[in-house]
Amino acid sequence: MNVVRGDRRKLGKQALSFAVVIGIWFAPIPAGLTSEAWHLFAVFAAAIFSVVVNAFPLLTASLLAVGTVVLTGTVDPAKAFAGFANSSVLLVVVAFLVAHAVVKSGLGRRISLLVVSAFGRSTLGLGYSIFLTDALIAPAFPSNTSRGGVLYPIILSLAQSGGSNPEDVETRRLGGYLMFCGMASLSVSSALWLTATSANPIGVSLAAQSGVKISFGTLLLAASIPALATILLLPLIISRLFPPGVTDTPDAPAMARKELHSMGPLTRDEWIVAVTFAVMVTGWVMADSLRLSLTAVAFAGLGVLLATNVLTLEDINLQGSTLVTFFWLAVLFALSGQLNELGFMGYVGGKLTAMLEGIAWPVAYVVLMVLYVLMHYMFVSQAAQVLALFGVFLDVAVRSGVPASLMSFALLFASSYFSTITPQGGSQNIIFVGSNYLTQGELYRLGFLTTGFCLLAFLVLGTPWLLFVAR
Repeated sequence: MNVVRGDRRKLGKQALSFAVVIGIWFAPIPAGLTSEAWHLFAVFAAAIFSVVVNAFPLLTASLLAVGTVVLTGTVDPAKAFAGFANSSVLLVVVAFLVAHAVVKSGLGRRISLLVVSAFGRSTLGLGYSIFLTDALIAPAFPSNTSRGGVLYPIILSLAQSGGSNPEDVETRRLGGYLMFCGMASLSVSSALWLTATSANPIGVSLAAQSGVKISFGTLLLAASIPALATILLLPLIISRLFPPGVTDTPDAPAMARKELHSMGPLTRDEWIVAVTFAVMVTGWVMADSLRLSLTAVAFAGLGVLLATNVLTLEDINLQGSTLVTFFWLAVLFALSGQLNELGFMGYVGGKLTAMLEGIAWPVAYVVLMVLYVLMHYMFVSQAAQVLALFGVFLDVAVRSGVPASLMSFALLFASSYFSTITPQGGSQNIIFVGSNYLTQGELYRLGFLTTGFCLLAFLVLGTPWLLFVAR
């Protein structure tokens, strides 16, 4: 009975999604917009809506959208499919495959255990070890979900070794604290590294359309002060918001060292992955000065891993999720770009600018950032919000007098740290939510409070730092 009810609810959401596109498509076209811009908006909005309400997966919605706009003549096929040759999209796909090598070789787990062995004597120390571990491995993972897959087994074993049980009202708090530290660390570390999440390259490309060039090195520099400050403070803040009960975990370092001992010395594959990854990160950092392509560096690294058999063609064949990401990212990236090219983003920006007319740019900047973060309550995908709103908010900010570079970086950072505002705010959250150490109410409360703290930290610390380094 529940299955039938669930199927009916799903069909209802799908029907509503189609109603959205039809309703907007045939609505009167606002003055100042072409029919192509309005019809593309109808399809794009319905696709994002269908993902938000969980009517269709992101891949399905994307394929339906691109098929519709091309078959109706709304967008030229060459422009609709241009995203498949976009360097930022290719970078994400290749980085996904390199991340698999980090997991397969065991290097990710070894790094986690090393950090825990050094900092895990207390619950707070374990929290810091989670944040530090994630920050160290983040450049190799363009997916928060992939990094969560590395962190979660370690966090779960730490919780269980500390006697924490999700079914026990008293002991579950240790596990709940550690699980939320995992969620929060994934959101903040993604703001630090260009290759830490698929949403970053999208935002970088959209910022470039406004003349703001953001590279691996410039993002790291711009994010360093606010991101490192939040990494230093969040474990302590979370422990105050959600006291773990247990404060000392003297056995954790010994457990980590035992695991490390059982792993033995670095294997051949770990050495190859470590060296290759170090060279890739160096290439990404020095890309501007050496005039290197970020994507070419990633391709070269992947080639080394394949040539040395650290990764095999069979491994790639099994990475179906990578192909899924490639399809939806390429499609939505291209359609988002066409919305801007056809003038829709400029039209919406003009309306928002009129609403903010007469307001000093610092006030407009704060208002727009708060609104951008709060709107993530309506999204289940960070990338979807970046595609839908990043360009619009950036354009409105520039029209209101906000420096383009300041707003570009601020939006890019927010697109990472707002992921914990709801349990479904990022796919990586689901891994930790599924542990059942935290209730839905606790997740929403902690998500709101920690996201608010991150917003405040990035505004108070990040804004003057950005105005200094982006002069």
